[in-house]
Amino acid sequence: MKLDSSKYPLLALIDEPSQLRQLPQHKLTAFSDELREYLLNSVSQSSGHFASGLGTVELTVALHYVYNTPNDRLVWDVGHQAYPHKLLTGRRERMHTIRQKDGLHPFPYREESEYDTFSVGHSSTSISAALGMAIAAEKEGIGRKTVAVIGDGAMTAGMAFEAMNHAGDVNPDMLVILNDNEMSISENVGALNNHFAKILSGSFYTNIREGSKKLLSGVPPVKELAGRMEEHLKGMIIPGTFFEELGFNYIGPIDGHDVDTLVDTLRNMRNLKGPQLLHVKTQKGKGYKPAEADPIGYHAVPKFDPSVHSLPKSKPSAPTFSKVFGDWLCDMAAQDNKLMAITPAMREGSGMVRFSKEYPAQYFDVAIAEQHAVTLAAGFACEDLNPVVAIYSSFLQRAYDQLIHDVALQNLPVLFAIDRAGVVGADGETHQGAYDLSFLRCIPNMVIMAPSDLNECRQMLYTGHRLNQPAAVRYPRGSAGSAEIATEMTELEIGKGKLVRTGEKLAILSFGTLLESAAVVAEQLNATLVDMRFVKPLDTELIEELVVTHERFVTLEDNAIAGGAGSAVSEYLAAQGHLKPIKLLGLPDEFIKHGSQAEIHAELGLSSEGIAQQINDWLK
Repeated sequence: MKLDSSKYPLLALIDEPSQLRQLPQHKLTAFSDELREYLLNSVSQSSGHFASGLGTVELTVALHYVYNTPNDRLVWDVGHQAYPHKLLTGRRERMHTIRQKDGLHPFPYREESEYDTFSVGHSSTSISAALGMAIAAEKEGIGRKTVAVIGDGAMTAGMAFEAMNHAGDVNPDMLVILNDNEMSISENVGALNNHFAKILSGSFYTNIREGSKKLLSGVPPVKELAGRMEEHLKGMIIPGTFFEELGFNYIGPIDGHDVDTLVDTLRNMRNLKGPQLLHVKTQKGKGYKPAEADPIGYHAVPKFDPSVHSLPKSKPSAPTFSKVFGDWLCDMAAQDNKLMAITPAMREGSGMVRFSKEYPAQYFDVAIAEQHAVTLAAGFACEDLNPVVAIYSSFLQRAYDQLIHDVALQNLPVLFAIDRAGVVGADGETHQGAYDLSFLRCIPNMVIMAPSDLNECRQMLYTGHRLNQPAAVRYPRGSAGSAEIATEMTELEIGKGKLVRTGEKLAILSFGTLLESAAVVAEQLNATLVDMRFVKPLDTELIEELVVTHERFVTLEDNAIAGGAGSAVSEYLAAQGHLKPIKLLGLPDEFIKHGSQAEIHAELGLSSEGIAQQINDWLK
């Protein structure tokens, strides 16, 4: 979006942070207002993550004003809140392309800008990365500073505390900013807390504290007493005792929308020694009333008119896999009071809102703690409960050891409802569900299902829930197929595929929702088409029948080719000594960038036209 200098007179002067640092401090409030207005207008015209960025405008301005970025390292956690950072670091004119194919990356991305010091997309990585950078800075000895910005949601993950525990031990000079973005700023944030923050970050308090510790270091009983007195004094005015126990000097909370206080406090903290934590209270959606009132609804938005004060209503569309899962969950819970549904902070995305309201005693949101979610399910299963873990494919990667060690090794009946499998779209590499078939297939005791349509998904969920062993049903974002969703739930025969079309010479074995595209190709080539349904166990009986009647095989999946469903077929054919030519179609051995699902499938040759082209080229 072209910048109108008459509307944004200060923003028009700033193309990079070094120019921002030339502004007098008293102009930063007005500059922040312009930046927020530009962000609002930009995202409303392009779509993208919205509420989080509105809440970090002043914090972003203050950080780039005080710290010498990019030489000083600024690490954002997840990156939903980093749109103001992109605007300030030379990408303003391209913001309208964000999350679009060949456009700006949706999250901080090292290949895109030197200001993006760490590529992110999943939560709770910032403190670990910043700690590595801070230790490296000390080795270089050039005075480079390191800051990690992490939200209160991301602080629920154990990895954040693992990093803080280590930082408290090695004692590097680094700052962690806890961006506490609850819906409203609580009462304890105001002039008094801002005053305390300035005092506690200033040299007077720091010198007294450190000097007292050195003075009393040789007198253990007195030192212990002094430490306790400091702890109790600080505990009366700030809730920082927990972080102090981890070895961090805690300061705050302060108002994250008071840019002057932020700048003053950050200036003081920039030169403090050892690990520091600044607690900042912000408001998601700040400056736009609808987003302030509904930060979840405005977390990621389509194109909209800011003057209307409501998001456009989506046109009626086919039910999604997420909705089918949510409806099945409620239907199943009505029959099974032992069903326990678990989500790692993805209630809305996984279609669990209705269930959480109708069955609150059987609903568990464990926050951003995927490892805990899986082992919690294992604990339920040990006590004869029937757990269902609803989790995105790319997030399940974070709990791989728990999946193997705590569930599969003990052969516990846990059902994994794996959403966002395959190409996801605009969130790019960090969110593509490209690997679940590959990393699940090698685990003993697992049953793995890939539905081709919504009704098949419902029946597979029921089938997996009834099994007395670990099971996974993986399905993509959005919808697929035109089959009517049956109310009745029927168990599928384990390891049995479905013959969709009988042809000659060529057999196409499809795993999952690319079946619709494969059907078009099968008609064109007069090929046999099979909906394989099960990745593990394979329908080897059907494969053996096809070996007798067909000359060539093609496998198709929305998963990495390496180690995926096609690999399973190829391995079986080789093991049985069947020397049949086979072509594996799926996702290539590269990280898949952002773009719509249709755009990415077309680019990778997984549309009906692309599948036909790849097969024809191979046949020639």
